This record gives sequence, structure tokens and C-alpha cells, in this order.
Amino acid sequence: MNTVITTTSSFCAEGFDEKLQVVHNPYGRKLSEDEAIILFEKYNPIGIIAGVEPLTENALRASPNLKVVSRCGIGMDSVDLDAAKKLGISVLNTPEAPTDAVAELTIGLILALIRNIPANDTMVRNGGWKGLKGKLLKDKTIGIIGCGRIGRKVGCIMKAFGCTVLGYDLSDTAFEGIIKTGLDDLICKSDIISLHVPLDESTKNIISEERMGRMKEGSYLINASRGGLVDEDALYRYIVSGKLSGAAIDCFCDEPYKGKLKELDNVVLSPHMGSSTHETRELMESRAVENLNMELRRLGII
Repeated sequence: MNTVITTTSSFCAEGFDEKLQVVHNPYGRKLSEDEAIILFEKYNPIGIIAGVEPLTENALRASPNLKVVSRCGIGMDSVDLDAAKKLGISVLNTPEAPTDAVAELTIGLILALIRNIPANDTMVRNGGWKGLKGKLLKDKTIGIIGCGRIGRKVGCIMKAFGCTVLGYDLSDTAFEGIIKTGLDDLICKSDIISLHVPLDESTKNIISEERMGRMKEGSYLINASRGGLVDEDALYRYIVSGKLSGAAIDCFCDEPYKGKLKELDNVVLSPHMGSSTHETRELMESRAVENLNMELRRLGII
């Protein structure tokens, strides 16, 4: 019987083809490359339901039987796609499933940040009552970097708050309610910049120290997309200097995050929870299983 491994930290979906034996992640957390290799060598899976563990060429080669990687989520930056292609491994994802959850978290982060919700909560719990004033979303200019499914959803919600929405995207497509503009123009004009692009060589440190220097005085930065898009050390310096009013970050270069942004009250931090709703998790897992089953059937394996 062919084996499938679920490498996500937890997995509850059913629906695997009856010809498949399923082995779940025994660690209950994100796997390291070495841990993934050990599992793949032990079970030689035909397929993987993948999380965000590093599926490097060495990891992919550890299972000579491997034919399908079915990502439970959108991002593909954790998978060596060139190696997968060379090895004849199909790589699939679930791009529609997390859209609403990530967009809603982005809105929550923005509101928490500009209305000082975490700081006011802490102040009340410590016996205080004179809260920090915040800012309205109404009439602000929101810059969306990456106008895919999530970016467009965030833009639509921001329009309902009375915001002007600028968008930067490599696509030539026009998006309803979003004013397409160049990246430099968006950075200079936006009160709030929200990132919604994948991580690759072209987007790594897309919000660099140099670009932060050209952000609007007193503006905010939101990252609920991928760690590695932002120069975190430069972000710390620009917030401390007062150039930026704050940031809300859900994704970090190194996770769990232990960096200096934890010291700042005007930074809202979240532990990479963009897609973490019960409904979204169920949908992503079930879609990942469907993708795996369909691809193995297409290949004539089951």
C-alpha cells in the first residue's frame, strides 16, 4: 500500500483514497529539513500533504517514491520547485481557501494598530483608564502591494471604510476599486501599506531600508503575507525614530520570532495566524486531500 505523510503541525481531514496509508507528523510542530528527511527515508511516501517545512532538494530526494506534494495553503516558497520539476514531482496548492481568513486578519491588524487596541487593553488590565487616542481609517490612503485574491479582498473592505486604495501588481489587469500605480508612487503616497505577495528572489526585502525611507511620514506597515518581505532591523529603526507610526506583522524571517520588534508598544505581533480559522483550516485540508487524490489518479497510481 502506498504511504502519504501529512507534514503540517496538525491535520484532521479525512477523505484519502482507501488505497493510501496515511502517516501524520509525529512532532506536532513545523518540521526542520533534517526531520523531514528522516520521515521521508523511513516511510518513502508517494505523496505529502505539506505545511511550511523546508522541502529542499535533499528532502525531496529522500523519498524515491515521491510523486506529489500537495500544499495545505497558498505559498510555494518552502518547496524547491526547480528540484521538484527535475525529479518529476507534481506540486499543488490551495490558493482560494485562505483568502477570506487572511484578508480579515489583515483588517484586524490594521484596526488594532491604528486604534491602539493592544496597548489600551494592557493599560486597562493594569488599572489605567485614560486610553491612547487612535486614528480613523476613513479618508486614509491604503497601498496594496500584490493584487491577487487576498490583496483585492483587502482593497474591497478598505473601500467600505471610505479609504482610497492604491494597488501595485505585476499583472496588467485592472481591478475594480483599486487605483493601479507604480511601486515607488504607492510607497510615497500611502498612509498604510499592506503586503500581499509571495516570497521569491524578486520580492525578498521588497520593503527595504531604502524604501522605508521613502514611506510617508507617520505611515504604517502591515505584513500578513510572508516573512522575508521586510527588512525587520530597518523597520525597528524607522519606528523608533518616529518616521513610521507603527507596524503589524504576522510573518517573520525567523519563526518563532524573537527579535527587537517585541520591545515596541506600537507594533502588533501575531504568530503567523493568517489562515488560522476553524473554517479555513478545514477547507484547506480537505482541498489538499482532494488535490492529492486527483493527481495520484491522474498519474494512474491509485
